[in-house]
Amino acid sequence: MQDVLKKLDDELKIRNFSKQTIKSYLFSVKKFLKYSENRELNPQTVKEYIIKHLEIQNPSSVAKDSFAIKFFFENVLNEKLFIPTIKRNKTLPCILTIEEIRKIINIITNIKHKLIIKLLYGTGLRVGEIVELKRENLNFDNGLIHIYFTKGRKDRFVKILISIGEDLENYCKISNSDILFSTMIKSINH
Repeated sequence: MQDVLKKLDDELKIRNFSKQTIKSYLFSVKKFLKYSENRELNPQTVKEYIIKHLEIQNPSSVAKDSFAIKFFFENVLNEKLFIPTIKRNKTLPCILTIEEIRKIINIITNIKHKLIIKLLYGTGLRVGEIVELKRENLNFDNGLIHIYFTKGRKDRFVKILISIGEDLENYCKISNSDILFSTMIKSINH
């Protein structure tokens, strides 16, 4: 199993997939390979796997797994694989009211955690973008945050709200690290 997972890892890296996508694809294919341990690796086994998992998992998760398995079959095993598109559930996200956000922010006593919540809500940054946020990404003169290689490996600028700008500048003055929320990376990776 390790040999084919290494080949998959190499194929993903050679195509410059993001670290998160590589990790996700490897996880999905490893699950599939464990399922198919005593079975033949063929389209029928894939269909059985997908049907089984659709009974217990969210269709979006199963669709993500199917993309990884399809990539594995076509680029590592060199076999064409047709998987029908999995219809996903269309649910609306739960959106907190401004008052609920205020309550959360007011309850938090840790300055760093309070600032992270403000940034998440006020700028729309993703958690992965916040934990990798560096001092050099901040341009207080223009009120912008430069996010490098975000989702889809694209750069983007995000406006720093006036209400967050002062807190962010003050935090930068007391933070010694180049990565603003470096302890958050340790806790997410463990």
